[in-house]
Amino acid sequence: MISCVESGQGRHLLEGLRGGDLVWFLTDWLLFARPDQLPPETARGGGDWSTWLVLGGRGAGKTRTGAEWVRGLALGRPPFAARPVGRIAIIGETMQDLREVMVEGVSGLRAIHPPAERPVWHASRRRLEWPNGAVAQGFSAEDPESLRGPQFEAAWCDELAKWPHAAEAFDMLQFGLRLGARPRQVITTTPRPTPLLKRLAADPRTALSHAPTRANAANLAPNFLAEIVGRYAGTALGRQELDGLFIEERPDALFRREAIEAGRCASPPALARIVVAVDPPAGGRRGGRCGIIVAGRDAAGLVYVVEDASLESAPPERWAARAIEAYRRHEADALVAEINQGGAMVASVLGAVDAAVPVTPVRARRGKHVRAEPVAALYAQGRVRHAGCFPALEDEMVAFGPDGLAEGRSPDRLDALVWAVTHLALDGEAGAPRVRRLIG
Repeated sequence: MISCVESGQGRHLLEGLRGGDLVWFLTDWLLFARPDQLPPETARGGGDWSTWLVLGGRGAGKTRTGAEWVRGLALGRPPFAARPVGRIAIIGETMQDLREVMVEGVSGLRAIHPPAERPVWHASRRRLEWPNGAVAQGFSAEDPESLRGPQFEAAWCDELAKWPHAAEAFDMLQFGLRLGARPRQVITTTPRPTPLLKRLAADPRTALSHAPTRANAANLAPNFLAEIVGRYAGTALGRQELDGLFIEERPDALFRREAIEAGRCASPPALARIVVAVDPPAGGRRGGRCGIIVAGRDAAGLVYVVEDASLESAPPERWAARAIEAYRRHEADALVAEINQGGAMVASVLGAVDAAVPVTPVRARRGKHVRAEPVAALYAQGRVRHAGCFPALEDEMVAFGPDGLAEGRSPDRLDALVWAVTHLALDGEAGAPRVRRLIG
């Protein structure tokens, strides 16, 4: 169906359908669903899943995915079920969310059925009843005790990350999932790094699927993606709410996301100084990570990070070329390079690309955490700002604690950032500033 629409034949196909054929076509989920919206075969490790965790951005089609799964169970439609499932629980954040989103919403359970199969919602009993006798019983996560007693073959939990009393309500549901040969549950939610959601995501019996907001662009207002995505793309909030990603922060992290977000701007002002800082791969080894950060200082002394040109894996000639290209493009005043690991090799590699570029070597005499502390203090004071979004750099910053990064990985982007900010704001540079507009 998607290929038909993309080829321009969708309208012709619809115009040729009449009556029952048109109703069937418009309500056949298998024709329209993306792969991430269909039940996975197995969980990680090859076993059957007991929980299907559907993570997605706002408007990514999560509600439709959950509703269609419940519809498939109630009607006994493959690949959802081989026979009708008669006892289903549906749980929303509040009773209003249950009714207005999961049941009566535009992608809710009643809207997705053709008239002949549409279930009836009995509000006083909080029950959705299908013509074939299947029943979905509604609950609010605000009242975990209401889940004590009923029993089910399946459950749909919507927006689990927002539930009040999430752990208590979810635990009560688990005790009630005890009917049938293989009780299962689907959880549709925009992720937040809550303990419950993180535990479920790590469980080998959980099948995971994921979709960002842009995956459902065909069903969203055109200006939504242009305005909302354009405004929040790359920010911590946008990566959580639009990309559907877990955005975490260590409690003992040296840098805080709120300080980064508070200082974010779309573009920098006129800059008096611009530097490119390079943290080369350890020992100059081939294929290593290389941190390359471009930053500038305005006439008032505020520092602006303007580009993260880092490379995840690159030989010396490539990272050297990238650093010098950034130096030229931004008309930088200095190219600062750490030489602890590579020694003279670092300057030699950069000089081989362009000997005219002056390299300012710097050598670390203190540990990474100690070197980064004064820079973190500048962020907390609002004296360092990000002109744009740099997700990989910012994730590294908020994951950096007293013991470094997890798994012993080197914080290459952060190291380059520290050298850049130190050179601009903490070394007491002399000389009259040359004001220019940022290029690129």
